[in-house]
Amino acid sequence: MTNIYYNNPRLKSGVKRNATGNRALAMTRIQTFERLCHLPYLIVFLDGLEIYPMDRPSFDEIYMELAVKLAQRSHCVKMHVGAVMCKDTRIISLGYNGPPAGTHNCDEEWAEHGCPRDSKGGCSLAIHAEQNAIIYAAKNKASIEGSTMYVTLSPCLACARMIFTAGIKHVYYLNSYADYKGIPSDEGVDFLRKFGVTVHRMTLPEAVKL
Repeated sequence: MTNIYYNNPRLKSGVKRNATGNRALAMTRIQTFERLCHLPYLIVFLDGLEIYPMDRPSFDEIYMELAVKLAQRSHCVKMHVGAVMCKDTRIISLGYNGPPAGTHNCDEEWAEHGCPRDSKGGCSLAIHAEQNAIIYAAKNKASIEGSTMYVTLSPCLACARMIFTAGIKHVYYLNSYADYKGIPSDEGVDFLRKFGVTVHRMTLPEAVKL
């Protein structure tokens, strides 16, 4: 086999180029290649390699992981929520919960307890992540009809009404609003399913933390 490879014009030219500098290295490479052409050597060589399967994430995983990252930008002192809106595998809008732009950041103005309560006991400033995503899409004249939303917390009833009215057809969520609030059921999820919006709860790898 040495003669076969050595007489190969391309390989031979490579040896000649190394002749004045490192002929021994060139010949070592030839010998290594010859050894790997024998199956037992090839098996041992491959067995020593650390080969990992290439796990291709789904678009659902990619968008939900992005929503998790967006949640980390929230100024809310109680809960961080992120939302991503997509259509035909393309992102059309993003959002996270917090006060309207140009007002107060809750973690700076009311770091201990959050923004003042309204007459119903809710946040007086907060806009939910889903609402921000829908508003941003509308401001930028994005086509919302038939889109999909990924949100880290299942929609409350008010957000569910907006989602349905906006024409969003699919919702994926990570955590339960009912569990967070300590209420019997996810009213927003129930509402969406009742009126034909498909809703799925997702799980993400442990490495992705909210």
